[in-house]
Amino acid sequence: MKRRTLLASLAAIGASGLARPAMSAPPADLAKLARPLWDAWKTAFLKSDGRVVDMLQHESSHSEGQGYGMVLASFFDDASAFARMYEWTERHLAVRPDPLLAWRWLPGQANPVPDRNNASDGDLFYAWALARGAANFGNRSYLTRAQAIAQALAESCVIAMPGNDERSLLLPAIHGFRHDSHVTINPSYYMPLAMRELAAATGVSRLALAAQHGEALLSDLAAEGLVPDWVDISAEGMRPSDNLSANAGYEALRVPLFMIWSRQPQHSAVRRMAALYERTVKPGVAVPTIIEPFSGVVLESSPDLGYQALAGLAMCSGRNLLGAAMPPFSPDQPYYPATLQLFAVVAAHETLPECVPI
Repeated sequence: MKRRTLLASLAAIGASGLARPAMSAPPADLAKLARPLWDAWKTAFLKSDGRVVDMLQHESSHSEGQGYGMVLASFFDDASAFARMYEWTERHLAVRPDPLLAWRWLPGQANPVPDRNNASDGDLFYAWALARGAANFGNRSYLTRAQAIAQALAESCVIAMPGNDERSLLLPAIHGFRHDSHVTINPSYYMPLAMRELAAATGVSRLALAAQHGEALLSDLAAEGLVPDWVDISAEGMRPSDNLSANAGYEALRVPLFMIWSRQPQHSAVRRMAALYERTVKPGVAVPTIIEPFSGVVLESSPDLGYQALAGLAMCSGRNLLGAAMPPFSPDQPYYPATLQLFAVVAAHETLPECVPI
């Protein structure tokens, strides 16, 4: 059965079609007015036991998805959903000998967690959600758990950059990304706001320093073109990965979102992507989702609304206008773009209120 969509437009909370900026201030109580969006997201992607489901990935669940969902639950003041996601995650993904999470859970398997490697972005968002949840819901145990994860993440996944000991790198995971000649990183795993807020809440200052170094790294990458999905870094320099996606694709799409959310809308990584969107995004035309980073040639596009929302936010961040060109939210899209669409609304509300869709 087709899941219900939200009522027509988001006029009540600020969204309209594709782009009609309106000269009025965004609502201060967006979390309350936008609650129907969150309820629709939960109906589509959250099981009653607290598991966030990615249907396109064999109905699996990830530390990323659990953390993403909990960040949203904190914003929408949904203590019950937050607690259910936390309890499911602790039962099923907190299976490592350290405080970090296994990165994926597969349903219907004799061993649903065959790979116990972590994913640093999943750990980061999960710990960030716990820090925010501790403050929002008055639960000290959430902060205690966040502190343990933050410390383990800093100790296990923050390393010195090859050829430059004064800079640090955030490894994508403990295992699999350090090679004899180079280190492989994923630039979209940097979420400076999350790293700084988590460092402030837990006292793990190394994460705040890694955020600063990550912002510089993204600037260096954007000096050459769009930020790629995966990058190899050696003492000789940086280059798009030889073995993983070297395009600016579904992973790298998060970079402008996270930089805008981190209060850096003029960062070069944002402006590079915004220029690409300005050139390619038109009403009724699918949004680029895989781009050759140096030439800007679009290799793949998607009609999913979440990617349109990312484009709208990025373009709005460089304009002297009110109201981002975000389409009305619908849960009739995959988990990933649907979640990024809600993130775009939250990011605008928290850091660029003039870009809350009107």
